[in-house]
Amino acid sequence: MSLIEVEDGQTGIIVSVVGGKNLTKRLADLGLVSGTEIKVIRKALFSGPLQVEVSGSRLVLGRGLASKIMVLSNGRK
Repeated sequence: MSLIEVEDGQTGIIVSVVGGKNLTKRLADLGLVSGTEIKVIRKALFSGPLQVEVSGSRLVLGRGLASKIMVLSNGRK
């Protein structure tokens, strides 16, 4: 499932990024790599951005970018 399908407050593990080398590198520079736990803090309404927490840092990702991050949801809050 993509990151945008994870509910507010739930965590998941990043399994892959759907995109080219530049996108993969950009996300890796932010700490968004396979095997990393990521938590969705909240999703803005009306196709707005997602606030996430990864490795103790909070980031805001646009929905287009978040849709390219594939995760395995563990259902934890």
